[in-house]
Amino acid sequence: MAQVDVTINDRSYRIACDDGQDGHLTELANYVDGRVQELVSSVGQVGDARLLVMASLLIADELSESLTALNSREGSKEDNSPTMEHVAQTMENLAAHIERIAARLEAA
Repeated sequence: MAQVDVTINDRSYRIACDDGQDGHLTELANYVDGRVQELVSSVGQVGDARLLVMASLLIADELSESLTALNSREGSKEDNSPTMEHVAQTMENLAAHIERIAARLEAA
């Protein structure tokens, strides 16, 4: 299992990932850091945990909008399109995962 050092909000974190996924994880961390930096610009440094939760919610909102748009485009293929219940469950799962990550980061 590989380990990658990523930086978010000028703090370094060592994250484990599957072998070969380190580049992808680095890209994801850079995206999250970009969203956090946007928040810092608008609300200031309000604490790492709060910034990560806020950034996670923004990213989850992007995901929700993308799934809704996909669902609308594929409306004629309802059997393959995600339902709103599925999107809601996915969002809840994502939020729980983000909260677990934030708790681990806060403890570090």
